[in-house]
This record gives sequence, structure tokens and C-alpha cells, in this order.
Amino acid sequence: MSALSMETSEPQQFLVRSGLAAQGESSQWTPLTGGVSSEIWRVDLPGRALCVKRALAQLKVAAEWKVSTSRNAYEWEWIRFAAKRVPGGAPVPLAHDPVAGLFAMEFLDPATHPVWKSQLMAGDIQPATAAEVGALLARLHAASAYHSELQERFDTSDNFHALRLEPYLLTTAARHPQVAATIEAMVRDTAAERIALVHGDVSPKNILIGPNGPVLLDAECAWFGDPAFDLAFCLNHLLLKCLARPASRGACIASFRRFVSTYFGAAMWEPRAGERGLEHRAARLLPVLLLARVDGKSPVEYIVDDDQRALVRMAALPLIAEPVRTLAEVAQHWSDLLERHYGH
Repeated sequence: MSALSMETSEPQQFLVRSGLAAQGESSQWTPLTGGVSSEIWRVDLPGRALCVKRALAQLKVAAEWKVSTSRNAYEWEWIRFAAKRVPGGAPVPLAHDPVAGLFAMEFLDPATHPVWKSQLMAGDIQPATAAEVGALLARLHAASAYHSELQERFDTSDNFHALRLEPYLLTTAARHPQVAATIEAMVRDTAAERIALVHGDVSPKNILIGPNGPVLLDAECAWFGDPAFDLAFCLNHLLLKCLARPASRGACIASFRRFVSTYFGAAMWEPRAGERGLEHRAARLLPVLLLARVDGKSPVEYIVDDDQRALVRMAALPLIAEPVRTLAEVAQHWSDLLERHYGH
């Protein structure tokens, strides 16, 4: 958007009301791409830049997917929490207007903060980077675990159901009747947990790799619930990148393992092992999320042929029917299947 088209708009006036811009000050608004659930702009003002975000009621996907725009306020609260408890792990929050459904935060230049997904898709797959992301996620979960005030502030079960449980898990269950009951039980179990503040979209597209470590963005799904969801959600992308970049399968699996090792090195708020331990819950969720990215409401864009989709189903369905207890077993099952299919 040009400066002319935005100078009397609600987003521009929000900046003026918030003291982030002066009335009549020139501004250049550039839409940022990559998300489906919000409008996001880079705003260039004289001598400075910032980022403004506004939630959409209808997500930018082919299927009908409507969600309350109240999530904008919860994302703002998550950024405030993360920026305070793990400085540098989230953008600096600048201003919020809950009525207009807008907030402003610092703009992080792609030249110094590349998107992790871009690195992975380019074949730049570094296990050390995955370890840093795992460490950041564990610190955020640890800082919020069993925090009663956060539990009350992020009582967002309806949003989480609409944004995650229904489009990913329940839509997938409906398309696979043979495991539907198992997935539906998993949804009930996940929804019932109240352990830590969950980001809900820990995807490489929402992670910037900065000079001082990773920065996590886009917490529209923030919910006080089961941290196993965040863990499985991110690890799922490292498995899927094996299909996007077959020549880098070894680096993807090594990154998966480093992420798990580093995360559990700091995950001291609850038991790792056991029937309802953190790792077991994540290992149950991971195959469902794997299947959801080909048969759910939000399939990944880089799995483009039926052969790859069949591989995902071949890997995921047995692990949903008969869950394993560790994430290492999920990764090994996936790695063995790809080796049989593609060879070394």
C-alpha cells in the first residue's frame, strides 16, 4: 500500500493515537506475505520502521475458516509475556488497540533475521539452529508452567479449537475413519491439559534466525494448555522437510534429534516419560500432525504429488493406530520408511 492510500486509514490513525507516528507524517506501508490469518505491514516512517498487524475474520485459505479476531489481543499478550521473560525471543511490543484489533511491534530486517523456513527450503539445514529453537521453546514453556495468572489470561480454548484442533486434527479424523476414534480421543486429551502457555504455531515460517538467536512470531493461537502440542507441531516440520529436500534427509533428522535433546534438557516442569509424560503426549500427537499437513484443512504447499502424500499416510497411520512412547521412535520410523522408498 502506498503512503497516500493509508494516511487516513484506521491502521495509520492507530499509530498516531499510540504516539508512534505524528499526524501528517509521511509513511510507506508495505504488505508482508507468508501468513493466512492476518494483514501485516512493514511501516516505514522517517528514520525508522515498525510492523503493524491486524487479524482477519476469514482466513486466506480455500476452505471456509472463520475465527474470532479477538486472537489479536491474545497474540499481543503472548508477545508481551515472551519479550519480558525471554528478551530477544520475541519482537519488542510497541502498542495495541483492542477495539480496532491492531498492534504494533518492532520490525526485524530480513537481512539480519532470515526466516528459518527459507533457510530450510534452501537446503541450509543446521542442527545447531534447531537446538537453539528447541531451547527457546523450552524456556518459554518453563517460564509459564503452572502459572495460574497466565492460565486465567489465556483461557482461549475456543480459539485454539477453531484454529488448531478442528482444522488439523478433527478434519483429518473425518478423512480417515479407521483412526477417527483415536484422533478424537487425542483431541479431548489435549484440550483438557492445563500445563503451560502454548504458542500454537511454532512453525519455521514463524521463526526468524537472528544474530542473537531465534525469534518467535505469530502467536495468534496462544492458549494455556499442553506444551506437547508446540513440541510436536515444530518437529513435524523437520520431518516434512525430508520430502521437500530429499538430499538433506540426514540433516533434517539430525536437526530433529538436536531439537528434542535441547528441549528436554530444559523441560523440568513435568516428567518426560510415563503414560501421560510430556514426550509420550508429543509422540502421540506428532503422527496426527504429520497426516494433517496432507489431509487437514491447511496442507503444506511443498508436498505436491500423490506419491509424497502416500508416504506421509504410510508413515502416520500405523503410528496413530499404535502410538509409540518416544519422539526418537517416530523419527526412526519415518527415516526408515524414506530410506526404503528413496534409498540412501
